[in-house]
Parts: sequence; C-alpha cells; structure tokens
Amino acid sequence: MGAPSDDAVVIQKGKTAGEPHVITVNCPDKTSLACDICHTILDFGLYITKGDISTDGKWCFIILWVVPNSPSVIRWSNLKNRISSVCPSCISFYVKQQPGQSTSSPVYLLKFFSLDRKGLLHDVTQVLCELELTIQRVKVTTTPDGRVLDLFFITDSLELLHSKSRQDKILEQLHAVLGDSCISCELQLASLEYQYRQGPPSFSPHIAEELFKCEIADKDIHSQALSSDIAKLKNANVIVDNSLSPVHTLFQIHCVDHKGLLYDVLRTLKDCNIQIAYGRFSPNSRGHHDLDLFIQQQDRKQIVDPEKKNVISSRLKVEMRHPLRVIIANRGPDTELLVANPVELSGKGRPRVFYDITFALKTLGICIFSAEIGRYSTVDREWEVYRFLLEENCKFQLSNNVARSQIVDRVRRTLMGW
Repeated sequence: MGAPSDDAVVIQKGKTAGEPHVITVNCPDKTSLACDICHTILDFGLYITKGDISTDGKWCFIILWVVPNSPSVIRWSNLKNRISSVCPSCISFYVKQQPGQSTSSPVYLLKFFSLDRKGLLHDVTQVLCELELTIQRVKVTTTPDGRVLDLFFITDSLELLHSKSRQDKILEQLHAVLGDSCISCELQLASLEYQYRQGPPSFSPHIAEELFKCEIADKDIHSQALSSDIAKLKNANVIVDNSLSPVHTLFQIHCVDHKGLLYDVLRTLKDCNIQIAYGRFSPNSRGHHDLDLFIQQQDRKQIVDPEKKNVISSRLKVEMRHPLRVIIANRGPDTELLVANPVELSGKGRPRVFYDITFALKTLGICIFSAEIGRYSTVDREWEVYRFLLEENCKFQLSNNVARSQIVDRVRRTLMGW
C-alpha cells in the first residue's frame, strides 16, 4: 500500500489567507496512529476541516486539511517533527514491528509570584502553549493583598527542559509577559512528592451527577438562549451497516461540527479497541460534518454482535453530543466554574482545555481567584477536572442565574470552537 519515504510527514501550507493547510502522513501503521496525530494537531491550536484515512494494517496514508484556530504563531517545522515522532519509522517496520513503548516525560515545577491583573493566567498559559509545554497540573492562589502565586506542573513536548538554554528561554518569555508585575519566577524539576496520581477532587453527589451526566438536559438547552448550537448537538446520528463489505463494518456519523470532533471520534474507537481501515471526514451544509468509517475488530473481522455495535454507537453519540462538561456551582460562599474533560485510556486528555477556559474568562473580564487541575474517576472512565473560583465584579453578578448561564455559554462555545 505504500513505499518507504524519506519524508513521512509533508505539510503544504495554504497559498492564500484562509486557505487550509494540508498535512500528509505516509508511514507504517500502528494502533491509534490517526488519533495520536489528531491530538498533536489540536495541541498546536489547529482545527481539522476534513480528512481521509486509509490503511491495510501495515501501511497507512492520512491526509488532513487544517486551519489555525487561534492567533498564535504556528511553528510548522515543530509540528512536522511532533507528528513524525508519533509515526513508526520505516526501519523499525522492516526490521521488526513491535508496539511503541511510551515513556513518561519528567515533570517540572514552574513557580511565579506576581501582582494580580485581569487575564494574567491566560497570558501565562498562552506562553506555555506556544513553547510546546504541556500543563499537567495547576495550583493558583490569590493572596488578600492582591498578589498571586501560580504553580504549574509541566512537561516538555520537545524533551529539552533539562537544558539551561531551554529553561532560560521559558523564563525570558514569561518575564516579557509578566513585566513589572513579576516578583519572582522559578523553574525546577518537580520533587518526588509530585506524582501523576494525586488525590481525587471531592464533589457533593449533586455536583458529581450534574458534571458527569451523559446528556445535556433539555432545561439546560432552553436556559442558554445564546447557544442555538447546543440544541443541534442532540441531533447526532450514527448508522451501522455490515452489508457493504465482508470484513468491515461501516459507521456513518452525522453531527454538528465542533473543534476536536475527529479526535473525539477516533479517541472513542481507540478506547474500544477498534481499528479503522478507511475513513473520510467531510463538511456538509449548515455547519455539520459527515464521517464514513470502515472499521474492524482486533481480529480483522466485522462487528456482528448487536450489543457491541450498540455500545460503540452509544459511546460515539455521547462524545458528539456532550464532549466536554461545563457547569457553575456554589463552593461555600464562592462561585466555582467546573469543566470536565474525558481522558483516553492511555492517560491523555484533550489538549488546550486550560488555554480555552482562561481565554473565555479573560474575554468576559472575569478574574480568577484560584484554579486547580485534577483527575477524577467515574464508573466507566477517568476525567481531567478544571476548577476555577471566580471573583465577583461589576459586569457579572455571579449570584445571578442569567450571568452564570452567559459564563457557561461562553466557556462551552470557546471549547467547542463556535
């Protein structure tokens, strides 16, 4: 199906403003390769408009059309290197095919103390994203005298944080953003006390039920007049057909478009141990996308068990109708914004969620009193949970239900790319 190539990843940039850039991957196949590529593309702030995936189980060909989803400068050479890093090499393919061994990157602690101001947390987050640093955990607190202590536990996608030059560049760019408000800024290897498994966040049963429910309730849709797109989410449709191929099951998916849609679908199939032989992702009219996926089980056979087909269809519908959970609740006398992001079985969550939330709050002019990221497990999956205590201000009276609905609306729309 393919031949060795000196360039497994090719990026052809659009010739005119607004024209999509085309990413082509031609390399040996591995389980969930397309999902990992989509995760990387999302991590660079790019939106996938359409795509084609084809594989014979040994070699794959993937072509994706992408457009920038944020004003950040895209480092195309870095993107190419990152995508290449998740692709199996031709040498390893022809010598011996074996599953890739994932190694954990060392976790570093970025600690800075500064005067507080609106949008500070997002400005710092934007710098970290542009430098290809992944935020694993955050602890942000504001002192009574208007200062803020931020602890970012980060890993480096470039695997260069051990070098002084990389650390100096990070601190230099952070100082440029913080300006005179910066009191101190340090970067060091996190202590052994920091591990990936921290204690889970605690919620009341009512909050947990509201945050992790599978569907957006009708009352939530009607209460968010600004989000006509929310109602469209309930129209997601999945058709399963075994008649077109003796060895493949066709899943035809039709749903409203959102940022990360292709990744959400591929992530779900990855967690179900489903392999894609051929897939086409294309837009149609009225802001919807169609996906045609010819898939197989691990044994290279159709999915004939009706129960299994129903389980996969149901999971896909949940991910298309309710991919991220956003609510506002009371935390004692304070107002708390909570966002839940589903995590792959491999341990990865959707990238840039913290970036999008802080951007939405900055746009609304809402200050953040404190922020945390933690992991939470429900019966069937693990979640990344983002918690923000919000400060009262003159524009939004946080005790007002209409104001709360507007905040939830803006955060959700930003996360969905609407």
